[in-house]
Amino acid sequence: MNRRLIDYFIIWLKGIAMGAADVVPGVSGGTIAFVSGIYEELIETINKVNFDTLKILKDQGFKSMWQSINGNFLLTLLFGIATSILSLAKAVKWLLENKPILVWAFFFGLVLASVIYIAKQIKNWNFVTVLVLISGSALGYYITILPPMSSTYSSSLFFFLAGSLAICAMILPGISGGFILLLLGAYKPALDALDDKDFKTIFLLICGAIVGLLTFSRLLKWMFEKYRNLTLTVLTGFVIGSLNKVWPWKDVLQSEIINGKLKILREQSVSPFTYNGDNQLMLATIFIVLGFLIILLLERTAIKKAL
Repeated sequence: MNRRLIDYFIIWLKGIAMGAADVVPGVSGGTIAFVSGIYEELIETINKVNFDTLKILKDQGFKSMWQSINGNFLLTLLFGIATSILSLAKAVKWLLENKPILVWAFFFGLVLASVIYIAKQIKNWNFVTVLVLISGSALGYYITILPPMSSTYSSSLFFFLAGSLAICAMILPGISGGFILLLLGAYKPALDALDDKDFKTIFLLICGAIVGLLTFSRLLKWMFEKYRNLTLTVLTGFVIGSLNKVWPWKDVLQSEIINGKLKILREQSVSPFTYNGDNQLMLATIFIVLGFLIILLLERTAIKKAL
């Protein structure tokens, strides 16, 4: 695919948006990838990274190998994600700690518009499609209310599987990888491993993430090729269910001090009118609308590009 410099600049911006979403616990960068029109290309690109890649490198050289894996696209996107995480992580974390309702309101608007965007791509509606949508929504919602598991697990297999499941969630629209780590009880051990430079645990998490990414991306690619309509329906359901996670007004049910900081483990969504504190309803509504409009803008940009 021939791309101009401006095209790669836009991909970089989309990577920044994905990275910003991944910084927020409960928001998936996969959602941003989907609504920005690069989700399927990302899945296909990941699938191109396999043992054949090494064979192409050996027989035809680096340039042919790089072109075969759509390297420019992948590198630009990863650079955007890294740029966002390194530059925005502290700002987003500060906002989450000091302006949580407004941050969640903004992301609620993003995710809500994403539901409409993905659902519009479902071509055939019937009883099975509706059933799958309801089931996907129920599963997505159920995941958001699951209590976190104990963080006492320490086996190598546990960390490998945790890394695999977290990366799968990260490329699925709806649920974030960090939230899955929290549910599995691996969030604190992962942070401890980074702080303590526990390279064995870090290595196991990375290996699990690589295996999970390469395996799950192949499953997603196959599903899009064989059952595109139902796959879009399931993804729409996941995103609908995940709305509970990004609802701005919540009561804390369970919290824990992790690495000297208060970490919310379980919350319950409540009405803004019964929220215990300043509900900031007017500002929150503005931020919901802002998030919603940004997705609409992305959609229109994608349509114009397609035309």
